[in-house]
Amino acid sequence: MDMKSAVVALAALAQETRLSIFRLLVKAGPKGLPAGRIAEKLDVPGATLSFHLKELSHAELVTFRQEGRFIYYSADFEHMAELMTFLTEHCCEGMPQACFAAVETALDQCCPPKVKRRPLRSRR
Repeated sequence: MDMKSAVVALAALAQETRLSIFRLLVKAGPKGLPAGRIAEKLDVPGATLSFHLKELSHAELVTFRQEGRFIYYSADFEHMAELMTFLTEHCCEGMPQACFAAVETALDQCCPPKVKRRPLRSRR
């Protein structure tokens, strides 16, 4: 990920409603949620939700798919991982294993792996 993409993603998340939407979609997992359900859960009017979903989509933090007459939105976990990697790639004064251990602990708390996860490694 380059600096410009990271700034766009972070700017999109630097707003309360968009951050709430993104966190809800992360919680929902890869299946995502229909737009109406997101609006209902967060008590956001449809037009406001559309605006915020467009901003998150532009930042490549959410994807969408149409199923029948419903549009489902999902967090883009791959892009989220790229952003997390970008933010931590130079951490811990050249000893990234300390940061990666913290990230793995956080991931295990939210998303326990179905199979044993390989340790994260630095991209150096």
